[in-house]
Amino acid sequence: MAPPLAPSVGIIANPASGSDIRRLVALGIVVGAQDKINLIQRVLVGLDAAGAGRVYLMPDLLGIAQTALERLPGQAAAIREKAQLLPLPVEHAPEDSLRAAEEMRALGVGCIVVLGGDGTVRIVAKGCGPVPLLPVSTGTNNVVPYPLEGTLAGLAAGFVARRPDLLAQVAYQSKRLVVSVDGREVDAALVDVGVVQGQAVASRAIWRPEAVRQVVVTRAMPTATGLSSLAGFVRPVTAREPRGLCLWLGEPRVCSVSAPLAPGLVVQVGVEAFRELALGDSAMVYGGDVLLALDGEREVSLRPGQVAEVRLEGGGPWLVDPERALEEAVRQGAFVRWASGAREGCAFRGRGDP
Repeated sequence: MAPPLAPSVGIIANPASGSDIRRLVALGIVVGAQDKINLIQRVLVGLDAAGAGRVYLMPDLLGIAQTALERLPGQAAAIREKAQLLPLPVEHAPEDSLRAAEEMRALGVGCIVVLGGDGTVRIVAKGCGPVPLLPVSTGTNNVVPYPLEGTLAGLAAGFVARRPDLLAQVAYQSKRLVVSVDGREVDAALVDVGVVQGQAVASRAIWRPEAVRQVVVTRAMPTATGLSSLAGFVRPVTAREPRGLCLWLGEPRVCSVSAPLAPGLVVQVGVEAFRELALGDSAMVYGGDVLLALDGEREVSLRPGQVAEVRLEGGGPWLVDPERALEEAVRQGAFVRWASGAREGCAFRGRGDP
């Protein structure tokens, strides 16, 4: 009988992440093409060491994924033979990531490594279905993605793909904010929805705090940057708690808060009111020269008279916690070959053990 095929893994690297206007108005780092090439190569090495099978990469107009494969060092020849670009059209647009996620899901990958920021993860989540995501930060406001070394990301993703039975131990199902306009669902965010005054879209990214009128978040993280951080300095909400937060900004009737809206950009904002949201609760937004920004990017325009509902729900994408994944890999002996009789005398102590 032939041995079972090793599980496949996908890699989606957004070539445009880490290059928006916040690099000019703040102090965000620039994650260039060469940085992404090197990161993809390290992910591939980690995947190979974890025993992953076929690896599918999203193509891009900058040739980042192609170059990463072509320039792999000789010692990584084995993973080069197992890796291939998806035969997809590319437009250097968010739809590239969406199509790649849909194709990887259809191919049955066990995990998708996403290189980008919150906006990239949101787009991939639209197409990945039940396939778990391991997001690695190369964007500006990285609330969902982890600042993780690529080799470790590959090791964790490879383990997750090989052990789908352990998904609940190594990942969590994200909350999301479902946006409906006049009763019709139009989009969803994973981190935040900001209500921005004015219809100008010269810059999709939010960086002017005086234009933000309302914020709804699935997680309020004082350790992040962006609208989630602003909310987090008022009342923190973790990624796994079954609740969210809605804030109305303007006059400091409740408080005035200083928070990093972008790397190197600390702003002071007045909070008029706020309330917690349970799963199933909604915040209403009334139209008239406003835009809804989903996970930091302006996406939905509201005309006068239109009403938007932003509803907090569960059922978002499965997001891998790389620390828990690698810790569980140690428990399972995934990367260790024990000498005969040695393992019985070595008790593993994990998180929370005395």
